[in-house]
Amino acid sequence: MATLGDPLVEVVTAPQGLGVRVDDVVILDPEDPPEAHAGDLVLVIGARGRSAAPAIRVAGKSGAAAVAVKGATGLASVAADAGVTLLEVRPEARWEQVEALTRAVIDAARAGGEAETGEVLGDLFSLAQTIATLTGGLVSIEDTASRVLAYSRAGDEVDELRRLSILGRQGPERYLAMLREWGVYQRLRAGEGIVRIDERPDLGIRRRIAAGIHAGSQPLGTIWVQEGSQPLNDQAESALLGASRTLAPQLIRHRTLPSPENRLREDLLVSLLDGRVDAESVADDIGADPARPAMVVVFALHREGASTGRQLRRAELVNLISVHTAAYRRSAMVSVIGGRVYALLPDLPDRGETRVLALAKEIVAAAARHLDVPVRAALGGVVPRLAESVLSRADADRVLATMARGHWKADVASLADVRAEVLLSEVLAYLGDQPRIRDPRLTELVTHDAEHGGILIPALLAYLDAFGDVRKAAGELNIHPNTVRYRVRRAEEISGIDLADPAQRILTQLQLRL
Repeated sequence: MATLGDPLVEVVTAPQGLGVRVDDVVILDPEDPPEAHAGDLVLVIGARGRSAAPAIRVAGKSGAAAVAVKGATGLASVAADAGVTLLEVRPEARWEQVEALTRAVIDAARAGGEAETGEVLGDLFSLAQTIATLTGGLVSIEDTASRVLAYSRAGDEVDELRRLSILGRQGPERYLAMLREWGVYQRLRAGEGIVRIDERPDLGIRRRIAAGIHAGSQPLGTIWVQEGSQPLNDQAESALLGASRTLAPQLIRHRTLPSPENRLREDLLVSLLDGRVDAESVADDIGADPARPAMVVVFALHREGASTGRQLRRAELVNLISVHTAAYRRSAMVSVIGGRVYALLPDLPDRGETRVLALAKEIVAAAARHLDVPVRAALGGVVPRLAESVLSRADADRVLATMARGHWKADVASLADVRAEVLLSEVLAYLGDQPRIRDPRLTELVTHDAEHGGILIPALLAYLDAFGDVRKAAGELNIHPNTVRYRVRRAEEISGIDLADPAQRILTQLQLRL
């Protein structure tokens, strides 16, 4: 609980030390039956002083990690006898604020431990403390609405602005108005850089420096470093700039982390599309009929901009897709897999593919209009049962791959639109994996051409793609038709392939596309 620290809470006694694990936050009202479990942080609301003693004893007997009360006078010995840590909450602090901040610390630590990437993401409070150590000041991290997300530990050197911001969990309006009037927020949102705020003793404001946190050009929040009893160190501004860049992924995660309910649905969809869970279980959870047709649509951002910017835009895109698909089908599910956003649409009616195609176009247009995000959407085939959604997902991935290769110019495509290109790519993939069914003469031709300027293969492929129309092939290559004729004839001579034979001609065209 040291992360919450002054001015919010103070540790009164800790019989087991400060390294006790906290797993959950529970609220205990004296009017309710006393109940707590191992690992709980118990917030005793509605009881002060000695009247909170019974709740402390119950918490200690249950193995709770700590108990928080207002007015802890005379309770230290009770907590010590119960073997439980006792925290005193400042009288002016709101209980909902204590609960929210404490839960944020627990959730961040849990998310860091469960990150699929294996990275230790840490929590905002520990990052705030690290920044405080590097700068020699007192750190607060806020979102774009000036809500305090985390802060470093501090002593008596806290100024009025920091104290009121933490206790109110938001900067007091009269101070925020002054900062806006001084142009501080405008400079913070303009881009990277350090903003300096001079000391104002008459207003209870000590000297501080600040830096905006951005994902590309989009503001995410602010780091404030207040000068304490000692001046900030010489490396403070450099450390603050580095911290502002480091914190961008953290604030994106803070902003985009789904609720436990949404996370469960996302995990269910991932498991269904990976074939790791049975469709009946998923259908029961989302209220769908597993025997009805379903379809998967995949959405992908065009690859541009910084990675943090893409991550934030993808999170906004997930929300947009979720709203549109839920309006069409209550049981729709949306999740991110491998950087792509997948939407599962169960319970499709007859001719549902036509409506889903229109829906995908609506989503792509809305993303461009409202989020300024360029998106591609690929529709898999309609499958007769929910259990076959994995096949629709595979179709959607193949359609998207075909679009990425430039075989479809629009931003939305269905399997029916690019079926020929998809099937051709699969034939080529099979041909690439099976050397025994390839013609060795063509392999030798490719090797020969690579060693002699690489001019025969392009001419031969252009000639075959043009169905033997020499002038069309010459136009594609921007060379003279006679040059095309010579190069095709030379390729036949070197390889021994007879292009007058339809079977040899089609095999040549397929194999050379590898």
